[in-house]
Amino acid sequence: MVKDMGTLHPYQMENPIREEAPVVVVIVPLPAQGHLNQLLHFSCHISARGVPVHFVGSATHNTQAKIRVQGWDPLTISNIHFHDLPLPPFPAPPPDPNAHNKFPAHLQPAFEAASLHFRQPLAALLRTLCSTTRRVAVIHDSLMSFAAQESAALPNAEAYVYPGISAFSNIFIKLEFFKKFAGQNVNISQISHLPALSDERCFTNQFWELVRSQVEMMDSDVCEIYNTCRAVEGEFLDLLNQPPFLRDGRMRPLAVGPLHPIILPGQDGSTSGPRHECLEWLDKQPFKSVLYVSFGSNSSLSEKEILELALGLKHSKQRFVWVLREADRGDIFAEDKSEKKSEKYQLPESYEEGLERVGMVVRDWAPQLDILAHRSTGGFLSHCGWNSCIESMSMGVPIAAWPMHSDQPWNAMLVTEVLKIGVPVMDWARREEMVLSAAVEAAVRRLMVTEEGKDMRSRAEEMGEAIRKAWLEDGSSRTELDYFIAHISR
Repeated sequence: MVKDMGTLHPYQMENPIREEAPVVVVIVPLPAQGHLNQLLHFSCHISARGVPVHFVGSATHNTQAKIRVQGWDPLTISNIHFHDLPLPPFPAPPPDPNAHNKFPAHLQPAFEAASLHFRQPLAALLRTLCSTTRRVAVIHDSLMSFAAQESAALPNAEAYVYPGISAFSNIFIKLEFFKKFAGQNVNISQISHLPALSDERCFTNQFWELVRSQVEMMDSDVCEIYNTCRAVEGEFLDLLNQPPFLRDGRMRPLAVGPLHPIILPGQDGSTSGPRHECLEWLDKQPFKSVLYVSFGSNSSLSEKEILELALGLKHSKQRFVWVLREADRGDIFAEDKSEKKSEKYQLPESYEEGLERVGMVVRDWAPQLDILAHRSTGGFLSHCGWNSCIESMSMGVPIAAWPMHSDQPWNAMLVTEVLKIGVPVMDWARREEMVLSAAVEAAVRRLMVTEEGKDMRSRAEEMGEAIRKAWLEDGSSRTELDYFIAHISR
């Protein structure tokens, strides 16, 4: 259980960081790309401040995190201690793009395997670290809260929870949890002007049971650390610091985002090795003229949805880079290789050949941060996973929102209705209906070529500047991260 930090001013440091750094940090992520990626970014920030970091997971997921991380000096990654915890074989079925519920239920076996089998080896690691270190700070994904119980069993360990989602969406998810499992229907007047959003199709019942089992292990007063900044979600972070979310308001949430690098290699005009071919293509396009299209690592489109999206992009007459790939399996290295990638998602005949200089389809892993930071990128058609949202906002790129599942519908609401830096492609209330090409075309043109879209881009650029300022010397995110490091090093 973490010690009380409530007597401090929000940005006051308890003690300067000591030279010997008698503290280590243990990172316990959920084995899904968005969660692995965020917490590896966070690990890099902590390690860069001289605090040893131990990143735990299976060999498969640790490798996945390392090969996909973007924007960091390799030396920073090499300073992190990766622990490959044993994980028995678990099912890694392919995603079902035709499923009624778009939630990636095919990843559930990986989630359950980690929550079941990581506990004992993690406990052994914590005991070893605690025997040689004055303090061990455990930062765990909210769905890996067994780590909090193991921390509580040791006198010099303390736990912090990392939700991995926006503060805004976490408010709604907590309210859904109160209603489902505590019979408590709470009205939050500060956000009552927003439409109600049913959790139907956001999650599966099996996933909700995993949430409940992990929440029951969590200290209700534990400090939550968010990959966001106060320029984006200040009012919602303040709301999370009040009942019913915190009973006494003692452990205020910390906002330390964006955690990904905001200045990337090559942005200063220098080169740092081979570049992805889509970046070479972007170099040849006009300023802010290209729409980036990607649905993340855990969402799959059906053949009909792919066809409608393809036609909508074509009819919009806007330039685009479209990442078209299968969603991750629980083990990305165990994918079925019996089919060629090019045969998995068929586009209309001659579609790609007819793109010429107008568009590009990418069928492998794409450098999203570099794409969003590119001068030619003017919009992002996104599923609204939180990684994608905060990355897009930090680069000043407005969003066409097409949510699929999980926290994505709430993130889409934040982008389109609260921040007003995006347009909806689909209405969640009509999620049973197919999104047709005409809707895609209308949303793309609205974002990219209308006066309304220009206003959204202007607001997005202003927000991007405010987000980047959060990491300047006296910026809110940098200050809160320094505060956190000082606290665990006390």
